[in-house]
Order: sequence, then structure tokens, then C-alpha cells
Amino acid sequence: MSNSKKILVGEDSSIIINLTKNVLAFENYKMTAARNGQQVLDKLANEDFDLILMDISMPVLDGIACTKAIREMKDEKKSKIPIIAISGNILNMTMDEFRKAGFDDFIQKPLDYDKVLATVKKFLS
Repeated sequence: MSNSKKILVGEDSSIIINLTKNVLAFENYKMTAARNGQQVLDKLANEDFDLILMDISMPVLDGIACTKAIREMKDEKKSKIPIIAISGNILNMTMDEFRKAGFDDFIQKPLDYDKVLATVKKFLS
């Protein structure tokens, strides 16, 4: 029996955190929440994760700056972790711009949880 995959969610909305946790639990994914980019970095420094769902607009350290910091980590396992941007995309970024910022994929808010699960599975299967 394999261990369940661990997903770190960087998101400042309690509602989105709770909905995401419930949806991921259906597939036996273990979720840890971080409310800002600095918390994402702190949790990643102390623990291994299989994937990160990262909100773009967060307090303290936004998702783009946080992703850049992760991509620059010395630990190759952590620097290469799949990171999926979740955003209302108020910056109107293209998929190419998300990739240049270090993201592996992008999911538009409001979140379609079927798409969230399908995207997560794409990277973790």
C-alpha cells in the first residue's frame, strides 16, 4: 500500500482551504494549508510535499515571489516540485507567463473542483 500524496496549499481564504481539503480527501490526498507565501516556504523547509497549489494573491509573500524562491532552492527535490497556480488572474497572465514565473499549470478561480482534482492527478499519477 502506497503512502498518500501530500499537497501543500498556499491560500489565504478559509473557504477555499476547507473546500479544497474536502475535495482532496476524496482521493486520499493529505493536505497542509499555508495562509501566505512565507508560511509555504517555512512548511516546505521542514517537510516534503508532492505538489503545491499556490494562490497568486496572498499577504506577506505573494504566490509568484514564493514560487520563484522555491525554484531557487538548493534541494533539487523541492525546487522541482510541481506548482499549480490558482488565481482569479486579475493580472491577465497567459499560460506562458505562468510557466515563465515557475508554475507548472494554472487553474482559474472560481475553482472548478473537478478540474482541480484532474490537474492534481495529472501531476501525481
